Amino acid sequence: MNNDQLCVAAIRATCIDGINKAKSGHPGMALGSAPILYTLFTRHLVSSPSNPNWINRDRFVLSAGHASMLLYTVLHMANYHISIDDLKNFRQLDSLTPGHPEYRHTPGIDATSGPLGQGIAQAVGLAMAERTLAHMYADAENLFNHYTYALCGDGCLEEGLSQEAIALAGVQKLNKLILLYDSNAITLDGGLDLSSNEDTKKRFLASNWNVLEVKDGNDIEAIDKAIKKAKKSKDKPTLIIVHTIIGFGSKNENTCKVHGSPLGEEDGASAKAKYGYNYAPFEIPETVYETFKQTFVNRGEKAMRKWKRTFNAYRKEHLEEASKIESTLNNDVSKYVFKELPHFEEGFKDSTRNTSQAILNILNKEVFNLVGGSADVAKSVCTIIKDETNMTPSNPSGRNINFGIREFAMASAQNGMLLHGGLRTYVGCFLVFSDYMKSAIRMAALSKLPAIYLFSHDSIAVGEDGPTHQPIEHLAMLRSMPNVDVIRPCDATETAAAWKLALLSQETPTAIILSRQGLPLMKNSNYEGVAKGAYVIEREFGNKPDAVIIATGSEVSLASEAKAKLYALGIDVRVVSMPCQELFLKQSKEYQEEVLGNDYEHRISVEMLTTFGWARFARFNMGIDEYGTSAPAGDAIKAFDFTSDALVELVKKVTGK
Repeated sequence: MNNDQLCVAAIRATCIDGINKAKSGHPGMALGSAPILYTLFTRHLVSSPSNPNWINRDRFVLSAGHASMLLYTVLHMANYHISIDDLKNFRQLDSLTPGHPEYRHTPGIDATSGPLGQGIAQAVGLAMAERTLAHMYADAENLFNHYTYALCGDGCLEEGLSQEAIALAGVQKLNKLILLYDSNAITLDGGLDLSSNEDTKKRFLASNWNVLEVKDGNDIEAIDKAIKKAKKSKDKPTLIIVHTIIGFGSKNENTCKVHGSPLGEEDGASAKAKYGYNYAPFEIPETVYETFKQTFVNRGEKAMRKWKRTFNAYRKEHLEEASKIESTLNNDVSKYVFKELPHFEEGFKDSTRNTSQAILNILNKEVFNLVGGSADVAKSVCTIIKDETNMTPSNPSGRNINFGIREFAMASAQNGMLLHGGLRTYVGCFLVFSDYMKSAIRMAALSKLPAIYLFSHDSIAVGEDGPTHQPIEHLAMLRSMPNVDVIRPCDATETAAAWKLALLSQETPTAIILSRQGLPLMKNSNYEGVAKGAYVIEREFGNKPDAVIIATGSEVSLASEAKAKLYALGIDVRVVSMPCQELFLKQSKEYQEEVLGNDYEHRISVEMLTTFGWARFARFNMGIDEYGTSAPAGDAIKAFDFTSDALVELVKKVTGK
C-alpha cells in the first residue's frame, strides 16, 4: 500500500467509524468519492485552515450533502478545527458535525448543502462573484483569482434546479467552475436506470460546458490529470465525470443498500480489511496528517501569505479601492447606504415597483458593489440599474444580471454570491413565482445570508393575467419562514425604508413586496415606523379608538379612505401600517400594545391576500381566501368586494355602531 492508498483508506475507515457510531448516515457516496476529495485537497484546493474565511481561497461545495462525513473527515485531516471527538459526535445534538454541512457552523464549510442540486447552483453564484469582483476594481485580477469546485451525485443532476444552474453557468462561461460528478449509477430506490436514461455528457456539452471523464474512481492519477486539465479551461465551466462504486469495500457495494444505512461492525471490519487498513476505530496514522500538512496546509498558507503581500502592494497603488474591498468583504455596506430617505413631494403617487427602481438607482451611486437582476422580468419588476451594463462573459463587471427564466437557480446563485462575500445582491420576479424560489429562500435564511428579493405584482390587482398570476397564499408562506423579513410597503417612503433596512441587514434575508398599481404618498409614513415593523399612521381623533385597522401595502390607503367615511358616521378608528410582521414581533410588548391597543376584539386586519396568520394580531380579518379571477384590476378588486365601503361595513359590524 502506497501513501496515497493509505490516506484514502484512512478516510474511508473513519467515515465507516463515524457513521457506525452515529447509527445514522450515508456511507455509500462517502466511500465511493473518498479518492476524489483526497486528490482535490492534497493536490489542488487552495485554502487556509488558520484563516478559513480568507477571501481568495478556493471554494468547495459538497452539493450531495448527505456525504457530509466524508467532508468532515477530510477537513479534520486537513487541520481545520474539527477534532476526532467531533467526528465521534457525528449527527449528535450540538455537535460541529451535523447530518448535512452547515455554513457558519463548521469550520471549512463554504456552503450549507443537502437539498439536492442547490450546491451546484450556489457554486455557480460563487464563481460569478469571484469573476465579478476581479473586474469590479481596477487591477484586481490578482486579488480575486480562485477556483470554485463542487461535488455532486446522480440525485443532484436529476433535480430540475441543476439544469437551470448548469445552463446559467454555460451562458456566463464560468471557466473557473469545476463540477466533479460522482457517477455511481445508484439512487436510494435502486439503479439509476429506474429513473434516468439521459446522456449526461451530451447534456453538459449542449449547455456549453467542457466534459472530462475518469473511468476508475479509485485512480488518483487520472482524477488529478482531469482536474489539471479542467483548470486550464479559458471559456467554459468543466464537468468531470468520475465513475465510482457506491459503498466501495462493503459487502453491499454497488447496491442501493449501502446508500443511507451504516455498514455495521461486521461489514465495516470487512471493508477495512479489503482496504488493507489495520487500525483501531477512529485511529488515523500520523503519516496521513503529515501528508495533508505537506500538501494542502502548506500550499494554502503559502498562497495566503503571498496574497497578503499582493494586497498590501495593491493598497499602496489603489488606496480607495482597497478600502472598499476591506469594508465590504463580509457583506456589510452600512457605511454606503443613504443616511436620510429620499424626499417625496405631497401628492406623489406611483406603484411601489416603480419607486423601488428609482430607489435602486439612487442607491447605485453609493453602494458600488450592488448587483442583481431578475428572471426575465426586469422591465416588469423594475430591477434594472440604469446607466449600468449587463453582466456577460466579456463584461463581468456588469451590474445587471439576466438570469433567464430560472427563478430557483437565480435565488440559489444569489446565495452563492453572498456566500463568497464582497457583493450585495438582489433578485426579482412576480410574487406568485416566489414558490419556485422557496427552498433557496429557506437556504438563505438558514445560512444567515442578507439576500434581497423584489417581489412585484403583489395581489389580485395583477388583473387580466388571472388566478395563475395573482398571489394569495404567498405572503403567509414567506412570513412563516424563520429569519426572513417580509416588508410590504404602503407608499414611496416605506419603499425607500424597506430598501435601507434590507441593505443594513447582514444576517437576515429581506423580501420587499411591491405593487403594480399606483399608491398615494401617505402623510405620516416614515422610516422609524417601518424599522419597528408597524406604527400608527393615522391616529384616532379622540382618546380611544372604537376600532383599530391594521393594513399593509396598497390596503393602507384603502383603510385611510374608510377611516374618513367612518368618522363621518361617528366611528373613530386608528389606522396602523404594518409593513413587516417580523420586525414588529421583535419590539417590546409595551410598544406593541401602544400601537395596537389592548382591545383585541376590536382589531381588523386588511390585506388583499389570504387571512392566514392574521389572527395573532386581529380578531377580524378582511382578506381573500380563494384564488383570483381574470379581469381588469379594478373589476377584479370589486369582484372580491375589496373596497373602502366594504371595510366601513365590517367596522360598523365589529363596533356595533
